[in-house]
Amino acid sequence: MDTPTLTDMLDAVRAGGDVRAEPARASDAGAGVGLDTGQPAPDDPIQANRLKFLALLVELLPADRARRLSRREMAGIVTDVVIEHLDDDGIAHLDLLQQRQLVSVLISDLATGRATTVLREARERTATDLLAKSATPAASAADAPPDEAGDGDAGDAPRSEVAVPAPGEAPAVADRLAAPEAPPVPTQKQAIPTSLEEAKRQVKPLVLERIDVGLASSMEPETLKAELREVVGDVCRELRIQINQSEFSRLVMALVDDMIGLGPLEPLLADESVNDIMVNGPHQVYVERRGKLELSDVQFQDDQHVMNIATRIVTRIGRRIDESSPICDARLADGSRVNVIVPPLAIDGPSISIRKFSRRRITLDMMGSNGNLSPAMSQFLKIASRCRLNILISGGTGSGKTTLLNALSQLIDYGERVVTVEDAAELQLQQPHVVRLETRPPSLEGKGEVTIRDLVKNTLRMRPDRIIVGEVRGAEALDMLQAMNTGHDGSMCTLHANRPRDALIRLENMVTMASANLPPKALRTQIASAIHVIIQISRMRDGMRRITSISEVCGMEGDVIITQDLFVYEFEGEDDHGRLKGRYRSAGVRPHFTPRAEYYGLGPALQALM
Repeated sequence: MDTPTLTDMLDAVRAGGDVRAEPARASDAGAGVGLDTGQPAPDDPIQANRLKFLALLVELLPADRARRLSRREMAGIVTDVVIEHLDDDGIAHLDLLQQRQLVSVLISDLATGRATTVLREARERTATDLLAKSATPAASAADAPPDEAGDGDAGDAPRSEVAVPAPGEAPAVADRLAAPEAPPVPTQKQAIPTSLEEAKRQVKPLVLERIDVGLASSMEPETLKAELREVVGDVCRELRIQINQSEFSRLVMALVDDMIGLGPLEPLLADESVNDIMVNGPHQVYVERRGKLELSDVQFQDDQHVMNIATRIVTRIGRRIDESSPICDARLADGSRVNVIVPPLAIDGPSISIRKFSRRRITLDMMGSNGNLSPAMSQFLKIASRCRLNILISGGTGSGKTTLLNALSQLIDYGERVVTVEDAAELQLQQPHVVRLETRPPSLEGKGEVTIRDLVKNTLRMRPDRIIVGEVRGAEALDMLQAMNTGHDGSMCTLHANRPRDALIRLENMVTMASANLPPKALRTQIASAIHVIIQISRMRDGMRRITSISEVCGMEGDVIITQDLFVYEFEGEDDHGRLKGRYRSAGVRPHFTPRAEYYGLGPALQALM
């Protein structure tokens, strides 16, 4: 028997029939096994199209095949099917944002195995509606007790559950009319939910009415969870919500997360394999695992739900996010970095970007064992830190600059005073004598702003041994160079650049922003005397972060800053699993700071290493 094409399946959907390869039998005509949309709201084109596209996709991607596909492969297939059939008859019109939301919903249904369940429930709803219509009003009135049939209000009369035939099987007329006894359907307007998310939408408003929200927000999660179980149980019984014990526990936990946590994001924050969380509106949440982006199953209810979570994040550190201040950098309690941008700047809805950090202390030895750098490079960086060299870490977004900076900071002597300066405090230094400084945005009146440059200037009056700037991106570069040149050896900072030479050029441009009157040669001389080592780190196409080069600034030759590579990563190919192969090579040259290493008693170790 020929496998139906996508066009054949879509025609079957339009006709209200099944999408199987064999034609529908005449006995199926009244069974209600066609793909009905479950009577979605007329203003919800996404839900109206959901079942129609699922009908196409379950045939194209059976469950066993869908499980073998990656999220990216599945997304490509789903997108192609949606784009191919968007202009067909029977498909509700979708704008670009709705198309993306529909694709996200379809991918989530297929990836979690819910697709067949959703289709089966749609068929059962259609079958139930047809069976209800087959009973005449007269028979219903004759069979009903006098107190129920007297007013003739069909909406208040209890109904019995009807046994729904499997798809493709037509029930006998006697079976349809002689339904088994069942508990009466509740007369409340709320329907028995078919998903945990629907249950939460119905339960949450009633739960909030029965508890002291202010007191609940001050409770510990486990305490609040125990207190809510009884309240949620009562509400579920009143609404006749039928869920099992596992779903009930998840419902209570979801309510706790919404009330005092970060809602749907809590499972992702607890997942150690997730490095980044990117919320692109309520229905699209991406995560990064092992350097690769993938679409998660997490969804919010609507834009306001995302906005509530974003507001909760920023208010905890005394900041705000609204139309007058639509951009905000913040941090979570565990030190994870957060960026929030909301409408009118974010066109498709509020966006939240979270950069998570591992709860484990990442050391250079761990990075060496993971292949992020070679053992020789790890030993060299230990010597460089012990010799109090000023280190500049360069790399792109998400390349691991902050992680490397945290690892290097562990080599700082515990007797030194360290001052850190950041936009949003995210460094995790382990030394006992650390002063952490954080910038402050302007108030509603536009006053009170404290920039990184203000803080770097202030650190010079705090008697620091080392100054660490989380990221240099503007005029504060001049103050940082001056600090490195005035006795604060061993200072570190990061900036965005693709190569060590680009890092020096960008540093020069940022200093020019602060002092345009400084002659170029004087500026480069100051850079050459302040920076000793440049570490270039990159996230490569296999998702792994690697230190691609360690370069040393040797001084000036004319108007040019002279550098030399001490270690480089040489690409050699990739293995059968797509992982890049290469080797870390030492340049075999004598480091320019060898006399300084000898001063600290590390000269022989450095020579043996090179």
